[in-house]
Amino acid sequence: MKNLIIIGTYNEVQNIGALLKRIFKYILDCSVLVIDDNSPDGTAEVIKELKNEFPELHLIERPNKLGLGSAYKLGFQWGLKHGYKNIIHMDADFSHRVRDLSKLINEKESDPGIGLVIGSRWTKGGGTLNWPMKRQALSRFANMYVRLMLGVKTHDSTAGFRLYDRDALEVIDWSAIASEGYAFHIELTRALTKAGIKIVEVPIVFRERVAGVSKMSGKVVREAMTLVTIWGVKRGFRIK
Repeated sequence: MKNLIIIGTYNEVQNIGALLKRIFKYILDCSVLVIDDNSPDGTAEVIKELKNEFPELHLIERPNKLGLGSAYKLGFQWGLKHGYKNIIHMDADFSHRVRDLSKLINEKESDPGIGLVIGSRWTKGGGTLNWPMKRQALSRFANMYVRLMLGVKTHDSTAGFRLYDRDALEVIDWSAIASEGYAFHIELTRALTKAGIKIVEVPIVFRERVAGVSKMSGKVVREAMTLVTIWGVKRGFRIK
Protein backbone atom coordinates (compact mmCIF):
# COMPACT_ATOMS: atom_id res chain seq x y z
CA MET A 1 0.00 0.00 0.00
CA LYS A 2 1.21 3.47 -0.90
CA ASN A 3 -1.05 5.72 1.22
CA LEU A 4 -1.68 5.53 4.96
CA ILE A 5 -4.48 7.60 6.48
CA ILE A 6 -4.17 8.29 10.21
CA ILE A 7 -7.24 9.21 12.26
CA GLY A 8 -7.05 10.08 15.95
CA THR A 9 -10.22 9.40 17.92
CA TYR A 10 -11.76 10.20 21.26
CA ASN A 11 -15.51 9.63 21.62
CA GLU A 12 -16.29 9.48 17.90
CA VAL A 13 -18.69 6.52 17.93
CA GLN A 14 -21.28 8.55 16.02
CA ASN A 15 -18.89 9.23 13.14
CA ILE A 16 -16.10 6.70 12.82
CA GLY A 17 -18.00 3.77 11.29
CA ALA A 18 -19.55 5.78 8.47
CA LEU A 19 -16.28 7.62 7.83
CA LEU A 20 -14.23 4.43 7.50
CA LYS A 21 -16.75 2.84 5.15
CA ARG A 22 -16.69 5.92 2.96
CA ILE A 23 -12.89 6.04 2.85
CA PHE A 24 -12.54 2.42 1.77
CA LYS A 25 -15.31 2.82 -0.79
CA TYR A 26 -13.86 5.83 -2.57
CA ILE A 27 -10.08 5.89 -1.90
CA LEU A 28 -8.09 3.16 -3.61
CA ASP A 29 -4.64 1.95 -2.57
CA CYS A 30 -4.93 3.04 1.05
CA SER A 31 -4.68 1.71 4.56
CA VAL A 32 -6.23 3.39 7.59
CA LEU A 33 -4.71 3.53 11.07
CA VAL A 34 -7.01 4.67 13.86
CA ILE A 35 -5.42 5.69 17.15
CA ASP A 36 -8.00 5.71 19.91
CA ASP A 37 -7.39 7.26 23.31
CA ASN A 38 -9.54 4.86 25.36
CA SER A 39 -12.84 6.41 24.27
CA PRO A 40 -15.51 5.55 26.87
CA ASP A 41 -18.27 5.66 24.23
CA GLY A 42 -17.18 2.46 22.46
CA THR A 43 -15.38 3.98 19.46
CA ALA A 44 -12.73 1.24 19.48
CA GLU A 45 -15.36 -1.50 19.49
CA VAL A 46 -16.85 -0.16 16.26
CA ILE A 47 -13.42 -0.19 14.65
CA LYS A 48 -12.72 -3.76 15.80
CA GLU A 49 -15.94 -4.94 14.18
CA LEU A 50 -15.05 -3.23 10.90
CA LYS A 51 -11.59 -4.83 10.82
CA ASN A 52 -13.26 -8.05 9.67
CA GLU A 53 -14.69 -6.21 6.66
CA PHE A 54 -11.62 -4.12 5.82
CA PRO A 55 -8.25 -5.93 6.03
CA GLU A 56 -6.36 -2.65 5.61
CA LEU A 57 -7.91 -1.16 8.74
CA HIS A 58 -5.60 -1.02 11.75
CA LEU A 59 -6.18 0.08 15.34
CA ILE A 60 -3.88 1.24 18.12
CA GLU A 61 -5.55 1.65 21.51
CA ARG A 62 -3.88 3.91 24.06
CA PRO A 63 -4.63 3.72 27.80
CA ASN A 64 -5.89 7.29 28.20
CA LYS A 65 -6.30 10.65 26.49
CA LEU A 66 -2.75 11.58 25.51
CA GLY A 67 -3.36 14.28 22.90
CA LEU A 68 -3.50 14.72 19.16
CA GLY A 69 0.16 15.55 18.61
CA SER A 70 1.42 12.40 20.30
CA ALA A 71 -1.17 10.35 18.40
CA TYR A 72 0.08 11.63 15.06
CA LYS A 73 3.71 11.10 16.03
CA LEU A 74 2.89 7.50 16.92
CA GLY A 75 1.04 7.13 13.63
CA PHE A 76 3.95 8.56 11.64
CA GLN A 77 6.35 6.13 13.31
CA TRP A 78 4.02 3.23 12.53
CA GLY A 79 3.62 4.31 8.91
CA LEU A 80 7.35 4.75 8.33
CA LYS A 81 8.07 1.37 9.92
CA HIS A 82 5.55 -0.30 7.60
CA GLY A 83 6.93 1.32 4.46
CA TYR A 84 4.21 3.76 3.40
CA LYS A 85 5.20 6.44 0.92
CA ASN A 86 2.50 9.00 1.73
CA ILE A 87 1.11 9.49 5.23
CA ILE A 88 -2.11 11.47 5.57
CA HIS A 89 -3.98 12.60 8.65
CA MET A 90 -7.53 13.85 8.95
CA ASP A 91 -10.26 14.44 11.52
CA ALA A 92 -12.74 11.75 12.50
CA ASP A 93 -15.86 13.95 12.47
CA PHE A 94 -16.43 14.53 8.71
CA SER A 95 -15.02 18.06 8.95
CA HIS A 96 -12.64 16.90 6.24
CA ARG A 97 -14.50 15.52 3.24
CA VAL A 98 -13.47 12.11 1.91
CA ARG A 99 -13.66 13.47 -1.64
CA ASP A 100 -10.88 15.93 -0.77
CA LEU A 101 -8.50 13.09 0.07
CA SER A 102 -8.15 12.59 -3.68
CA LYS A 103 -7.11 16.24 -4.04
CA LEU A 104 -4.20 15.75 -1.66
CA ILE A 105 -3.13 12.47 -3.26
CA ASN A 106 -3.40 13.77 -6.83
CA GLU A 107 -1.42 16.90 -5.97
CA LYS A 108 1.41 14.79 -4.53
CA GLU A 109 1.38 12.45 -7.53
CA SER A 110 1.66 15.45 -9.87
CA ASP A 111 4.99 16.44 -8.30
CA PRO A 112 7.12 13.87 -6.44
CA GLY A 113 9.22 16.74 -5.06
CA ILE A 114 6.41 17.90 -2.76
CA GLY A 115 7.06 17.09 0.90
CA LEU A 116 3.79 18.33 2.39
CA VAL A 117 0.35 18.92 0.90
CA ILE A 118 -2.02 20.93 3.11
CA GLY A 119 -5.77 20.88 2.64
CA SER A 120 -6.26 24.60 3.12
CA ARG A 121 -9.33 26.58 4.14
CA TRP A 122 -7.69 29.93 3.54
CA THR A 123 -5.98 29.57 0.18
CA LYS A 124 -7.88 30.71 -2.94
CA GLY A 125 -10.88 28.44 -3.52
CA GLY A 126 -11.00 27.13 0.05
CA GLY A 127 -13.52 27.93 2.76
CA THR A 128 -15.68 26.75 5.62
CA LEU A 129 -19.25 25.55 5.95
CA ASN A 130 -21.49 26.23 8.97
CA TRP A 131 -18.65 27.85 10.88
CA PRO A 132 -19.52 30.85 13.09
CA MET A 133 -17.94 34.14 12.03
CA LYS A 134 -16.08 34.28 15.35
CA ARG A 135 -14.26 31.01 14.65
CA GLN A 136 -13.50 32.04 11.07
CA ALA A 137 -12.02 35.31 12.29
CA LEU A 138 -9.98 33.54 14.99
CA SER A 139 -8.56 31.04 12.50
CA ARG A 140 -7.72 33.70 9.92
CA PHE A 141 -6.04 35.88 12.54
CA ALA A 142 -4.07 32.94 13.95
CA ASN A 143 -2.73 32.02 10.54
CA MET A 144 -1.82 35.61 9.72
CA TYR A 145 0.03 35.78 13.03
CA VAL A 146 1.90 32.56 12.21
CA ARG A 147 3.03 33.95 8.85
CA LEU A 148 4.15 37.20 10.46
CA MET A 149 6.02 35.65 13.38
CA LEU A 150 7.53 32.57 11.74
CA GLY A 151 8.09 33.68 8.17
CA VAL A 152 6.20 30.74 6.68
CA LYS A 153 4.27 31.23 3.45
CA THR A 154 1.38 28.85 4.08
CA HIS A 155 -2.08 30.37 4.53
CA ASP A 156 -3.40 27.55 6.75
CA SER A 157 -0.62 26.40 9.07
CA THR A 158 -3.18 25.20 11.64
CA ALA A 159 -4.88 22.82 9.18
CA GLY A 160 -5.24 19.23 10.35
CA PHE A 161 -5.84 17.77 6.88
CA ARG A 162 -2.42 16.93 5.46
CA LEU A 163 -0.36 14.56 3.33
CA TYR A 164 3.30 14.09 4.22
CA ASP A 165 5.90 12.41 2.05
CA ARG A 166 7.91 9.90 4.08
CA ASP A 167 11.17 11.64 3.13
CA ALA A 168 9.86 14.89 4.65
CA LEU A 169 8.91 13.14 7.89
CA GLU A 170 12.38 11.64 8.14
CA VAL A 171 13.92 15.14 8.03
CA ILE A 172 12.16 16.20 11.25
CA ASP A 173 13.92 16.01 14.62
CA TRP A 174 11.07 14.38 16.51
CA SER A 175 12.78 14.76 19.87
CA ALA A 176 12.29 18.52 19.49
CA ILE A 177 8.56 18.30 18.69
CA ALA A 178 6.55 18.52 21.89
CA SER A 179 3.40 20.52 21.13
CA GLU A 180 -0.18 19.28 20.90
CA GLY A 181 -3.37 20.43 19.19
CA TYR A 182 -3.10 23.05 16.45
CA ALA A 183 0.37 24.00 17.66
CA PHE A 184 1.57 20.59 16.48
CA HIS A 185 0.56 21.39 12.90
CA ILE A 186 2.22 24.79 13.11
CA GLU A 187 5.41 23.31 14.54
CA LEU A 188 5.73 20.79 11.72
CA THR A 189 5.05 23.50 9.12
CA ARG A 190 7.78 25.60 10.74
CA ALA A 191 10.25 22.69 10.84
CA LEU A 192 9.71 21.71 7.20
CA THR A 193 9.90 25.33 6.04
CA LYS A 194 13.25 25.74 7.82
CA ALA A 195 14.46 22.49 6.23
CA GLY A 196 13.61 23.76 2.74
CA ILE A 197 10.93 21.13 2.11
CA LYS A 198 8.43 21.99 -0.63
CA ILE A 199 4.98 22.72 0.80
CA VAL A 200 1.85 23.27 -1.30
CA GLU A 201 -1.75 24.05 -0.37
CA VAL A 202 -4.84 22.76 -2.12
CA PRO A 203 -8.22 24.39 -1.42
CA ILE A 204 -10.76 22.42 0.60
CA VAL A 205 -14.05 23.21 2.31
CA PHE A 206 -13.98 22.54 6.04
CA ARG A 207 -17.37 21.60 7.51
CA GLU A 208 -18.48 22.05 11.10
CA ARG A 209 -19.16 18.67 12.70
CA VAL A 210 -22.77 17.53 12.91
CA ALA A 211 -22.43 14.71 15.46
CA GLY A 212 -20.27 14.46 18.55
CA VAL A 213 -18.49 17.11 20.57
CA SER A 214 -15.70 19.39 19.34
CA LYS A 215 -12.28 18.95 20.98
CA MET A 216 -11.40 22.63 20.44
CA SER A 217 -10.70 24.47 23.69
CA GLY A 218 -9.25 27.70 24.96
CA LYS A 219 -6.24 25.75 26.24
CA VAL A 220 -5.45 24.54 22.70
CA VAL A 221 -5.63 28.09 21.32
CA ARG A 222 -3.47 29.52 24.12
CA GLU A 223 -0.84 26.82 23.63
CA ALA A 224 -0.61 27.60 19.92
CA MET A 225 -0.39 31.37 20.29
CA THR A 226 2.13 31.16 23.16
CA LEU A 227 4.42 28.84 21.24
CA VAL A 228 4.19 30.86 18.04
CA THR A 229 5.18 33.97 19.99
CA ILE A 230 8.17 32.17 21.56
CA TRP A 231 9.28 30.78 18.19
CA GLY A 232 8.84 34.19 16.60
CA VAL A 233 10.99 35.88 19.22
CA LYS A 234 13.68 33.23 18.78
CA ARG A 235 13.53 33.78 15.02
CA GLY A 236 13.99 37.50 15.55
CA PHE A 237 17.09 36.89 17.64
CA ARG A 238 18.21 34.03 15.36
CA ILE A 239 17.97 31.50 18.15
CA LYS A 240 17.27 27.90 17.07
